Amino acid sequence: MRYSVGQIWLHWISAVVILWTLFSGFYVAFIDVAMETKNWVGFINVSLTALYIPIFILRVYFSFFHGFLAYGRKRCAAEYVALVVHKAIYLVLGIVLVTGVLMMDRPINIFDVLLIAQLLTDPTAIEWFTQIHIQACVVLAVLVALHVGAVFKHEMSGRPVLKNMSFSQETIRQ
Repeated sequence: MRYSVGQIWLHWISAVVILWTLFSGFYVAFIDVAMETKNWVGFINVSLTALYIPIFILRVYFSFFHGFLAYGRKRCAAEYVALVVHKAIYLVLGIVLVTGVLMMDRPINIFDVLLIAQLLTDPTAIEWFTQIHIQACVVLAVLVALHVGAVFKHEMSGRPVLKNMSFSQETIRQ
């Protein structure tokens, strides 16, 4: 499958943001680190994901209107499984992003440049969204691991799927 340059950029930006926030978030959650480190990672992750939300919306748009479903050829079962897993990643990532905003117990500080007022003030609702956020992050981590594992499996079995997300001219859809 060929992707546009925009789709490739959106994929790699998404990969960096998702991997950084998952790894760093789980790291400070499960490893004993200084409060300073937890606060710094929280600040970076909140800022980064707040900026990522419009990119994610654009990525979902491209996924549904310029990707897999836009082509008319018949697909095999494995391609439909890949489609379902990709859409599940989008769904769970959407839940992570929405609950991440709704669980904020203070204004959203984007790199000390922009403050967005917190949307909820009810501590019970904030705690509920926090719990959903944590569970969704675990599910997202599992889905990302499956995705990376599938890419690795395909690459090792001689089906170079990573080239589809490279910036080389023969893989870019015009």
